[in-house]
Amino acid sequence: MLPRLGEKYEFELEYISKPIAEYQTDEYFELDLPVAPAIMVGEEIVVEGAGVAEEVLEAALRRHLGLPPLEEKKGLISRLFSRG
Repeated sequence: MLPRLGEKYEFELEYISKPIAEYQTDEYFELDLPVAPAIMVGEEIVVEGAGVAEEVLEAALRRHLGLPPLEEKKGLISRLFSRG
């Protein structure tokens, strides 16, 4: 997912991986960082403790980069009923 988004947008990625025991210390909780696994874009916590949909991550990246939101993709039913 991130390589695809990296081809579309220019952003810096920092990947942090530590043993789970380090994420469960009092010192870590005092840092006020999200529960791992997590994805942050700038100061925004996009998701913590779970996976994330690519569309959600892309929307957060676009907000952070000051880009307008993507247009919502319409499904077949929506397209059929929106025709005038």
